[in-house]
Amino acid sequence: MKLVPPTTLAALALLGTLNAPAANWPAWRGANADGISSEKNLPVKWSKTENVRWRAPLPEAGNSTPVIWGDRVFVTQPVGDRRTLMCFSRADGKLLWQVGITTKEKEPTHGTNPFCSASPATDGERVIVSFASDGLYCYDFSGKELWRRTDLGRQIHIWGNAASPVLHKDLCFLNFGPGETTYLLAVDKRTGKTLWKNDEPGGDSGAPPPAAKDAPVDKKAAPRAKWVGSWTTPIIVNEGGRDSLLMSWPGRVCSLDPATGKERWTCAGLNPLVYTSPLHANGIAVGMGGFGGMALAVRTGGSGDVTATQRLWHHPRSPQRIGSGVIHEGHIYIHNDPGTAMCLNLETGKEVWNERLTGGSASGQNWSSVLLADGKCYTITQGGDCFVFKASPTFELLATNPLGERSNSSLAASDGALFIRTHQSLWCIGAK
Repeated sequence: MKLVPPTTLAALALLGTLNAPAANWPAWRGANADGISSEKNLPVKWSKTENVRWRAPLPEAGNSTPVIWGDRVFVTQPVGDRRTLMCFSRADGKLLWQVGITTKEKEPTHGTNPFCSASPATDGERVIVSFASDGLYCYDFSGKELWRRTDLGRQIHIWGNAASPVLHKDLCFLNFGPGETTYLLAVDKRTGKTLWKNDEPGGDSGAPPPAAKDAPVDKKAAPRAKWVGSWTTPIIVNEGGRDSLLMSWPGRVCSLDPATGKERWTCAGLNPLVYTSPLHANGIAVGMGGFGGMALAVRTGGSGDVTATQRLWHHPRSPQRIGSGVIHEGHIYIHNDPGTAMCLNLETGKEVWNERLTGGSASGQNWSSVLLADGKCYTITQGGDCFVFKASPTFELLATNPLGERSNSSLAASDGALFIRTHQSLWCIGAK
């Protein structure tokens, strides 16, 4: 696919910013990083032809989630050895521009996790994207590069990367990892200048150690001891009247001062692999691990190691979880990787219901994070079946909507429409 060069769209960009609807979706998991939308009129039922406003083809598979601001939709996209940012018209799905860079050195990833899995983040003036080992980039709404950081190191793991940039006030945060080089970074969103950097020990590439030359080859042996890493995108929350940065690391959940990076508290209880972002509501933070699945809840606002004093509950083993859940009226709703949706009590961690979501596609596995809007939960499976169920202590499936295209992405919502990224297309779903 031929890349569209940046065009002079400054006036249109300004117009789009000034006329931006209240319901922008500026980052992965929305404006508050909690997967919750204020929308009241999203469609519940759709298909390949029903309630489709437009469908824009994408050149390659990708796992990132679209972000929306005003009349623009932004998506990160690999194209061969290119790492790119695509900008579409919200009105009709027309590609307005596409910019990016050619990767300097091919890095490993898993077949189910294409490059450019990190979603963009925007504040209405700039769009910041992470291209992993190739750096952190900032563009304006016309596609003009404002700054770049190519000195962050190599982000190498056999399963790739996924953490997205987070914008808060004048700061941009990035979980640079997992891999042998792992750290949490804060930069000035206007210049890209580093404000603080916290190295995280225990990083690893996930690759098995080199065997002795005369050692027998055991292709079935899995290097479990080296399965460690966090693909978490941190979140900003109000913790006792002050802003806090919550992060899930291998083994723990922690809170940091966003301005300085100083750790305020930490709570142990996660396993070495963490894919989901932390959740927060009612003064409670929830962390969920991946493979082998530990989970915990901790009352926020403490100091130091609060494992023994403020941890509310701990699950030593839970289903595999790639996508993040949502919290609604004292309950957690999550769609697990094996295809089961669950409702948990926030305060106690007790299971309220556990239901398998079955559609018509070959794969019912799920990597999608839950989107909550108007008391309804929206997810999409790897097979392209979109489920809508009530956020209620009593399970009720409202709709199963097949798109017939594979997806590992999460849904976004803005101004009466759902935006769904599959391996083949970008969809805008809404009443015409």
